[in-house]
Amino acid sequence: MIDYSLYLVTGRELLPPGQDYFDSLEQALQGGVTVVQIREKNADTGEFLDIALRSKVICDRYNVPLIVNDRVDIALAVQAAGVHVGQTDMPVSIVRNLLPEGTIIGVSCNNLREIEKAINDKADYVGIGAIWSTTTKNLNKPIVGVRRVGELLQKLDGTSIKAVGIGGIKSSNLLRTLHGSVSTTNRALDGVAVVSEIVASTRPREAASKLCEILSTFRNSGSVPNAMSTRSDYSVENVLDGVIQIMSCVREHNPLVHQITNNVSIAQSANATIALGASPIMATTAQEMEELSVINGALLVNIGTLVSSAYEGMTLAGSCANAQKKPVVFDPVGIGASQFRKSAVNSLLNTWQASVIKGNAGELAALSGSNEVQSKGVDSIGSGFKDPISFVRNVARKERCVVVMSGKTDYISDGTNVAVLTNGHELLGQITGSGCIAGSCIASYCAGAMILARGENQEGKLALGDVFLGAIGGILALTISAELASLREDVKGPGTFFPALIDELSTLSTRNIRERACIEIQ
Repeated sequence: MIDYSLYLVTGRELLPPGQDYFDSLEQALQGGVTVVQIREKNADTGEFLDIALRSKVICDRYNVPLIVNDRVDIALAVQAAGVHVGQTDMPVSIVRNLLPEGTIIGVSCNNLREIEKAINDKADYVGIGAIWSTTTKNLNKPIVGVRRVGELLQKLDGTSIKAVGIGGIKSSNLLRTLHGSVSTTNRALDGVAVVSEIVASTRPREAASKLCEILSTFRNSGSVPNAMSTRSDYSVENVLDGVIQIMSCVREHNPLVHQITNNVSIAQSANATIALGASPIMATTAQEMEELSVINGALLVNIGTLVSSAYEGMTLAGSCANAQKKPVVFDPVGIGASQFRKSAVNSLLNTWQASVIKGNAGELAALSGSNEVQSKGVDSIGSGFKDPISFVRNVARKERCVVVMSGKTDYISDGTNVAVLTNGHELLGQITGSGCIAGSCIASYCAGAMILARGENQEGKLALGDVFLGAIGGILALTISAELASLREDVKGPGTFFPALIDELSTLSTRNIRERACIEIQ
């Protein structure tokens, strides 16, 4: 049985000056490479054969299988473990007839049609990609992107075919690749193929070892704070207990909440964050994102004002937050308004993993590609989803995070459970930035959940379900405070409502939560 975990694809043209190919290969094997594919697109047959023979000797020394790219004759000559072919190379069926029984055959796949063909051809494994842009190969097909890999993996359900992700994978994006490349049925990648990260390194042993460490970390403790779970013991009582615990934690510890948000509502969001007991920092400059990720408790990314400088900051901030295992709350404001926004959201979510995605029905429909609900700018239009519970649960499974669908009724899912919340007041919809404020409330409570989890686990891994509870808590805090504000005698309309809302957020009590929360768990 081949271990596809760390699959090295060679490329002598990438070697640093003075680096010997065979020494680099041996160091990579010492660092933990589990399978090697030798690729020589420009060598003549004699040179390829010599390189393959010498590579085979080294791989045998470490009991690591050698796979030959494309050339069946070379594979036969060196008694390689397998052959890898592309879509324009020799068909799998013919390769199978030419090779000894038990030889491994892999095939490159970029889309569902190619996956289906690989299944019909009885390939042993598929290389799915390119997942990221890459300079090691001329691409004549579109980038798959992390979030589309799951759709391809799902086609492999019920088969014995293994799957390896390939294309632009390196240590800086490996965790994102592993976490995001999972189907809704939890079919994951069996390994990742790496080229330049190892071959172009002056220290290939250390490069391979670092990749192995990331693979091991992911398998043992997950990648980023999220709440994908199969937990089924949630009840209204224990959810409210968790929310109250998070609320108290935020007020006690005053976590820093980094927010890249809509310019229209920066002040409102900052004031709401302070009222809850957290501390806001509204920073967009890319140069400070790495330092801020170390000290913040959570990150909120809101694309309401999508200018190039802010987008650069968003891209780096999310990656840095993932690296620090800090919750990332993402609000794709107005995604359905333009192709530019859709493209930006797709790029951001392929670059880093969100812990929570929050949007109204129209925004989430645009995100998921559904035509059931339409949007007009930042607003939803129409009567909504026929089955909102199933919709939000499915989006959570697809995006591998908690999903909050805001509206008159709020739906929050971790991919298994769905919380249905019916608190709130119509005045919330009559003030600027109420949706942005909701994101700030969720981020503040997710920061509190992170503090609680770190108190129980020094490695900083969130306990199962904490982000789910943080999202529920953030929505309840805002909607219950809105109800309380609307009851005040000094509130005459939207103009007097917002100051009252901030007051009520700052004085919200555990008793208010327990007595007023209108919540069901599905």
